[in-house]
Amino acid sequence: MQSGDAATARRHFEALAQAGQGGVPACLGLAAACQRLGDLPAAQHALDRALALEPRNLQALLMKGDCLSATGDTRGATAFYKAAVSLGSQLRNLPPALVEALRRAAGASQETGAQVEAHLRSRLAESGYDERTSSPRFTESLDLLTGRKQLYLQQPRVYFFPGLPQVQFYPREMFPWLDAVEAATEEICREATAVLQADAGLVPYLQSNPNAPLTNDATLFDNRDWSAYFLYKAGEVVEENAARCPCTMRALESVPFPRVRGRDPMALFSVLKPGVRIPPHHGFLNTRLICHLPLIVPPGCYLRVGNDQREWRKGQAWAFDDSIEHEAFNPSGETRVILLFDIWRPELSEEERRLVAAVLEAMDSFGAGPRVDWSA
Repeated sequence: MQSGDAATARRHFEALAQAGQGGVPACLGLAAACQRLGDLPAAQHALDRALALEPRNLQALLMKGDCLSATGDTRGATAFYKAAVSLGSQLRNLPPALVEALRRAAGASQETGAQVEAHLRSRLAESGYDERTSSPRFTESLDLLTGRKQLYLQQPRVYFFPGLPQVQFYPREMFPWLDAVEAATEEICREATAVLQADAGLVPYLQSNPNAPLTNDATLFDNRDWSAYFLYKAGEVVEENAARCPCTMRALESVPFPRVRGRDPMALFSVLKPGVRIPPHHGFLNTRLICHLPLIVPPGCYLRVGNDQREWRKGQAWAFDDSIEHEAFNPSGETRVILLFDIWRPELSEEERRLVAAVLEAMDSFGAGPRVDWSA
């Protein structure tokens, strides 16, 4: 009886389609009727036609996922559920029934994802995989595949140099010259502390310009919650500030600074007040790395670069790619202070560095507009 009813409904739909009246609403109506009658092939046929006419129809995506799930095609169902959830996140004022259906689809996708991950790890264990000892790069690829981690790539705001590896934090051993900088931590820290106590020379790290649009979060512009004490700025020594910090300046002599007229070297004490968060952002270009030497670091203060979140530890320097999304937070009740400076990406040849410097200088020399930068 039910099978006959479904066949009758399907013939009626085909007649409507031939008459040019079988649009998306008719397809969805037929699919719903066939689902209720248990004729899943007929329901899928109607949904396929609906999606051919309107690939981004939210209800059709959800119903197709339900049909595939009912036939045991978990992988196919998950693909349609994910497409529906992604589309639904972009829409507003959805009916409560669709909101509930999307919540159910998201839950089903997460459950399937957990099952897939368990299956993969079980099979990989048979191949000798051990998360504690196997290739960290492979482990990261597995985390990305299973959704444990999000894919973060270089997205510099102005200048992109192709072909450079996507590395969030660089291995510390790549920069042996950092040993000399770390060895001077106590002397540098004393000078930074004196700077804070004197409260002279500190300026807001982000300073607005009426001739430049505020394309980033504006809350920290002209705000001393995030301050800078520049030792090198726009490629020149800040003589008055440098004179107060002779030990720091000596330690920086070992740093392989970029040399870009009007831009580099850059070195400063970065001061972040208690409770302040530097929101997620991307740097100006991807041909440099940012180095941090932590000096005054209350517990819990951290920097996140892509998926990698690390707490600063006094005297332990690191280098990271600031063209990858990053953010910083000082959740403590004390001020955080680091020594910040930039270096060339180690993968660039001498010729490439020279040409990158030339193009940056050419950019800065055109017109009278402001040069923009933002580093955590």
